[in-house]
Amino acid sequence: MSITGMIAAHPDVRAGVGGPYNEALAQASAIISYCSVICTSCADACAAEDMAMQQCIRMCSDCADICTATGRLAARRTGANEAILRQMLELCIASCEACADECAKHDTEHCRICADACRDCAEHCRQALASVG
Repeated sequence: MSITGMIAAHPDVRAGVGGPYNEALAQASAIISYCSVICTSCADACAAEDMAMQQCIRMCSDCADICTATGRLAARRTGANEAILRQMLELCIASCEACADECAKHDTEHCRICADACRDCAEHCRQALASVG
């Protein structure tokens, strides 16, 4: 089952941010979770490079952690905490943009993949942010 399918299957139809089912937020949750794994993998690959990649490792690691927390909040449907969710989405956008900028400085395939994933994640977070009260 997909993350979006799990969120759509929530039994409380009153629940959630932006109505009973918020497609933009559900999609963002899935993309955010994916981005977290990509950033984690990129940080690990950077550690194996023969060049100084400390800043990239830091940016990827921070982005992965922020994405993990944001994705978990975005997947919750019971109750509401819209102010915090909005702040987390904004933080996720900022972190993804910073990580993408850092990865774009390096001529490695893993950094290219990570930068693309971060840009996609930031865009989905913007769409989700627009859909949250």
